[in-house]
Amino acid sequence: MRGPVRRAAVLPVGAGLAVAAALLLIGTVTDSSASCPRTASAHTSGTGAATSGTAAAARTVAVTYASGATVAAPRARRPAPVLTWTDLDGNPISLAAFREEVVVLNVWDSWCAPCRAEAGDLALPSGEVRGAGVRFLGINTRDRDRDAARSFVRAHGLDFPSLHDPTGALLLRFPPEVLNPQTIPSTLVVDREGRVAVAIGGAVSAGRLKPLIDRVAAEG
Repeated sequence: MRGPVRRAAVLPVGAGLAVAAALLLIGTVTDSSASCPRTASAHTSGTGAATSGTAAAARTVAVTYASGATVAAPRARRPAPVLTWTDLDGNPISLAAFREEVVVLNVWDSWCAPCRAEAGDLALPSGEVRGAGVRFLGINTRDRDRDAARSFVRAHGLDFPSLHDPTGALLLRFPPEVLNPQTIPSTLVVDREGRVAVAIGGAVSAGRLKPLIDRVAAEG
């Protein structure tokens, strides 16, 4: 029997005209009755022929709730975009610098109640797996005030850096079937080759996340 599912915060319609316009262009679909986004119903193959959503899902990693999250087969993984940005203190960070390490990317916002609920669960595994070639990296979105974001980090004891992305520009670099910019929090596990192995929409617990991280880290 499935346990209760934590709801993710969905951004208000007026959060940003530029982001909304971009979402319309890429065709992102969000279910108004649930917090987790639907994936696209069809993809295009290398020959240009459209395939069904079922066939595409077998080939590519897709966002899901934490309760149903699995590690995608290597052939099903999509490459994560190269992110080069600044953290909450203005220091430059590049995702490319973490190649050959497993990277856990967590999207959060200081006003987001589910983000506050899961913050402690992120702090625990981030410390446990640091010596196993695993790095945590946050993407702080929608917080124009860096002070509010830094206060969130201190309050929840987060010991990993976060990229400051107030407009959501970084989120739009990901394929929408892997990361829905409207779903906060979201968590991705990126393998050592820079591919998204796990995509979670909504809050996740340490008990659910840690085994997924361990499986990707064990790939060598």
